[in-house]
Amino acid sequence: MKLKNKKIIALLFLTGCVLLSYWLWLSLRPVDIIAVHHRSSGFSDVLVTTFPPTDKGKIKWWLKNKDMIKDRYDIPKPDKDGYFYLTFWLFGEGYKEEGKYDRLCFKDMKKPVNCIEKDRVFSISSSKNRGLIFTVDDGEYRMGKDGKIVKFKKE
Repeated sequence: MKLKNKKIIALLFLTGCVLLSYWLWLSLRPVDIIAVHHRSSGFSDVLVTTFPPTDKGKIKWWLKNKDMIKDRYDIPKPDKDGYFYLTFWLFGEGYKEEGKYDRLCFKDMKKPVNCIEKDRVFSISSSKNRGLIFTVDDGEYRMGKDGKIVKFKKE
């Protein structure tokens, strides 16, 4: 094998190792919950610093941490019909003034610095008709009564 081919193979291997290391770092970062805001009956927003990058990682994280989140933050808070909608947002650069178009502002905070950029990473909803639904960038997953999680097909 020529020296040039060995250098190319070594470079590809090194690049692969760097990419794999970066992916593992992204996947294993802890999720820090910065704040929880309650909008209305059944609706809550959770501000986080990081979140798992894959659909499977997000759902797995929720299933592993839902009891701790319920104990520590008392969410989700279902309404009288048992419905709730929980949204996880990246906290990004922190709270900002409303100023820019389409920021998410929280009424439970004093103005003017009570808004964040809308960078949703994960949502969970539950209702009697649809059951437990996980919403991610790619679409939706439903958890059946048997605990199986099935992805909805996009139309």
